[in-house]
Amino acid sequence: MNFVREALRTTDTARQVVARCQKLARFSEDATSTRRTFLSAPMRDCHEEIARWMKAAGAEVRVDAAGNLRGLYPAAQSNAPRLLLGSHLDTVPNAGAYDGVLGVVLAVTLLEALDGKRLPFGMEVVGFSEEEGVRFGTPFIGSRALVGRLDQEILNRRDANGISVRAAIEDYGLNPAEIPAAALKDDSFAYLEFHIEQGPVLEALGRPLGAVEAITGQTRMELRFSGRANHAGTTPMHLRHDAIAGAAEWISAVERLAKGDTDLVATVGRVEAKPGAINVIAGEALLSLDLRHKSDELRARTQGVLVQKAEEIAQRRALSVQSRVLLDQRAVAMDAFLVGQIEESIRKTGCQPHRMVSGAGHDAMIIAEKIPAAMIFLRTPGGISHDPAESVEIEDVAKALECGLHLLDQIASSSELPKRMCRA
Repeated sequence: MNFVREALRTTDTARQVVARCQKLARFSEDATSTRRTFLSAPMRDCHEEIARWMKAAGAEVRVDAAGNLRGLYPAAQSNAPRLLLGSHLDTVPNAGAYDGVLGVVLAVTLLEALDGKRLPFGMEVVGFSEEEGVRFGTPFIGSRALVGRLDQEILNRRDANGISVRAAIEDYGLNPAEIPAAALKDDSFAYLEFHIEQGPVLEALGRPLGAVEAITGQTRMELRFSGRANHAGTTPMHLRHDAIAGAAEWISAVERLAKGDTDLVATVGRVEAKPGAINVIAGEALLSLDLRHKSDELRARTQGVLVQKAEEIAQRRALSVQSRVLLDQRAVAMDAFLVGQIEESIRKTGCQPHRMVSGAGHDAMIIAEKIPAAMIFLRTPGGISHDPAESVEIEDVAKALECGLHLLDQIASSSELPKRMCRA
C-alpha cells in the first residue's frame, strides 16, 4: 500500500503549500503585519479557507466548542481508529507565515494527496485555536480541550479588554458547555505534527528534516517589584526606592545564571514600569520570565534560585517583590515507536534524519498526555521565527510531504497499530 506518488517529488505541490501559508498570513488583526489570536475575527476567515480545502479533499469539517477546526477523513471501514495530524492557527504579534499554520496546511495536503483512497484508519486534521498564549496569557487553550484540561480557571481568564475566554467562545457563536465533547475519544491512537524548527540546528547540519524525540519543560512566571514613586528631579539617589532599578539588577542576574548551563534558556520578554513617566521614579515594575530546560528537576531548581535572588535584591533596595507561576509545563518525551517510524520515513526521502529536542513548546506535548505523539521539524532558514522574516525552503516542504506519505504507508502496514490502540 504505497501512497507516495511521483507528483510529490516535484516542487509544484510544495509551492502550493507555501502559497497557502502566505494567504492565511493575510488574515490578521493588524493591517500591516500578521497577528491572529484566539477566536479573533480573522480566525473565522482562516477557518473558512481551510475548511474549504478539507471538504474538497473529502473530509467532514466542524469547529468544536474550544474553537478548534477539525476535519475527519474517513477510513476504509467504519469504526476504524483515527490518526490526528495538525498544529495551531493562532500567531504571535508581527508573526511569520509558517509557525503553526504550516503543520495544518501540510496535513491537509496529505489528505489531498490520497486522492480519495482510504486507509485502515481515519485521519483527523486539527487546527488548534490557540497555542501561543498571546491573548489570555495562557497557552495551549485549543489542545487542552482535547485532553480534558480546559478548566474553569482558564475559562475565566480575561484579556486586556476584560473579555474572558468563556465570553470569547460565546462571541464566536460556540457553546462553552459543549467543551467536554471536544475531548479525544478512545478511537484516537496517535498524533503527528509537522512544524518549522524555529532554530538553527537543522540548517547548521545541512538537513531538511528532523525527528523530535522530546520537548523541553517550560515555566512562565510574573514578578512584581514594588517601591515608591517619586519625583525624578528632587529625590536623591540614595533615598530612592526604584522598582525598575531592582528589576534591572534581577534581569542581569537571570542572564548570568542562564549562561552557566548550555541546556538552560531564560528570557525576560516583558517589562512594564508604573507610572511610566519620564520624570517619575518607577514605583512598580512588572516582569515576565520564560524558563526552559530539558530536565524538570533543574528547571524547578533554577526557578527557586531566581525567586530567591529577586527577594535578596528587593530586600537590599528596600523594595518588595511578589511572584506567581503562570505555567509549569513538564518536559515531554515523544513516543519512541513513532519517532522511529519518522526516522525511517525521512530516510526513504533520501535524507539523513536527525533526532533532536525541541526548545519550544508545542501542542504535541499536551496531546501526549492522552495518546502517543511525535513531531517532524522542517529546517528554518537563518533560525528565524516569530518574525515576518520567517521562511521555509520549497525543497524542504516537498521532502516533508514525501516523508508524510511514507509515514502514512508505514503506519497502515504496521503490526504495532493494535498496541498503540491499547494505550488510548
